[in-house]
Amino acid sequence: MTKGLQWLVGLAIVATLAGCSVGTLQPDAAPAAVPGASPQRELGPLTGSLSHPKSKWVPVPWSELPGFSEDALHEGWVAMVANCARPNAAFAPLCREVRQLALAETEEQREWMQQRLQPYRVESLAGGQSEGKLTSYYEPVFDASRRPTATHTVPLYQAPAGLVARRPWYTRQEIDTLPQAQAALRGREIAWLADPIDVLMLHIQGSGRLRITEADGSQRTVRVAFAATNEQPYKSVQQWLVSQGATKVSLWPEDTKLWAAQNPQRLSQLLWSNPRYVFFREEPLSETDAASGPVGAQGVPLTAGRSIAVDRESIPYGTPVWLASPGPVVPLAKLVVAQDTGSAIVGAVRADYFAGTGAEAGRLAARMNQPLRLWVLWPK
Repeated sequence: MTKGLQWLVGLAIVATLAGCSVGTLQPDAAPAAVPGASPQRELGPLTGSLSHPKSKWVPVPWSELPGFSEDALHEGWVAMVANCARPNAAFAPLCREVRQLALAETEEQREWMQQRLQPYRVESLAGGQSEGKLTSYYEPVFDASRRPTATHTVPLYQAPAGLVARRPWYTRQEIDTLPQAQAALRGREIAWLADPIDVLMLHIQGSGRLRITEADGSQRTVRVAFAATNEQPYKSVQQWLVSQGATKVSLWPEDTKLWAAQNPQRLSQLLWSNPRYVFFREEPLSETDAASGPVGAQGVPLTAGRSIAVDRESIPYGTPVWLASPGPVVPLAKLVVAQDTGSAIVGAVRADYFAGTGAEAGRLAARMNQPLRLWVLWPK
């Protein structure tokens, strides 16, 4: 990014978010601020370890963070500023400074982080394991029709009336086969897609964009965001394919479609292997919205390459995190922010990396499954 372009991006961020009120998450989403922390940059009188329901945070010097001096922090600052639209209680007092630094040089941002934040290595409570797993997700884009056609026959639904949180509703198989389940969803269709695997992919990713052909023939792009689930357990379709002897398996839909084309009589079995079903809400997609990802569990838009999903019992939403992974798909050492969660993202050192929107991001997300280390960057 050129200096001029960086300045324009920063100016746009400040103009957009400077007027946002600073809210806070619930107390259980934010650990207490570190007591007695001093403004040292390297080893000094560091505080003791912090414990959370699923992780332990161990204070370390900045020199432990691989690649910290090389990261283009101004790119990650977009997520830092977005974070301040709904920060956790510990980070909220820093948000004025974070917004002001949106126009700063990378080195000034790096200096601020070292002065105001303390890195903590994230470890498991049992055994102190500091290496975990990094996967990735993305926002898919599919063609859709506002009404069913000869080619677009698979509906995408809003949540049915009477759905109750934490109370199991019909499974995916029952939704496809039981008249009472289908009656409950009648009239709740958002749009129709041509391929059931594309719908399944939207359910797995939790959000996406639709290029919709309206009833009058006009076209527009909308976002479909996560609204609710049927409260059934998530089961991996990829693991099911492996158990069936599939040799090429990934989250990339083309691999799954290839298997389905070779085994058309088993398509229903493939779909029903995951009983979890996701319901969506439609959101307009302005030009500003289109430049960012969907809203994550924290309640702010995700930033491609700079937002991660975490287990909130290990890392609270709104926490800046230093992420390091050696590959093999792509080596990473960068500033990210914990802004989302997922049913499969469980454990102390576990993260899902938001790769962005569209096919290229989907290819990256499908391939990523690699070692991970995390450091939370907590206010002093």
